[in-house]
Amino acid sequence: MLLARLCLSSGPRIIRPAGFTMRPMSSNLATPDAPVPFTPDVDSQGRIYSTGRRKTASARVWVMPGEGRVTVNSKSMLDYFHRDFHLEEIAKPFQVTQTLGKFDVWCTVKGGGESGQAGAIRLGISRSLEKFEPSLRKLLKPAGLLTRDARKVERKKAGQPKARKKRQWVKR
Repeated sequence: MLLARLCLSSGPRIIRPAGFTMRPMSSNLATPDAPVPFTPDVDSQGRIYSTGRRKTASARVWVMPGEGRVTVNSKSMLDYFHRDFHLEEIAKPFQVTQTLGKFDVWCTVKGGGESGQAGAIRLGISRSLEKFEPSLRKLLKPAGLLTRDARKVERKKAGQPKARKKRQWVKR
């Protein structure tokens, strides 16, 4: 008897008008008939834009299909950077994805020194390549080319000669 009452009063009663029928809910997850082909987000000149940052340097990078020319602040990459390490750093995304000589790069970079600027350009190129061809992500991500390096110079603290250096401790 108690069980019958519990079953009857298990929840609020819903009174439906006569002729009401339940319809299945329409799914917003309906798949289209044909898959939509991927088209990269390019501007009117066929370029893909990305931003890269490292330390205090910030680079605006445009990548477009071409012959492999890299222009930094209206100068050739070879004229702008003086160390081979910086040139290798900028070319690393193209080497990892095996697209060396297939894209032209035009970028403006400001702030920081040469190493920070080279790292900022590298990140911008990597992001642009991923936008151009999303399948390249599986090559760029394990190489660490899509990760923004968040390390910055630590500030100097008051009462200390440098950021971490302290005065010599004297016992007496």
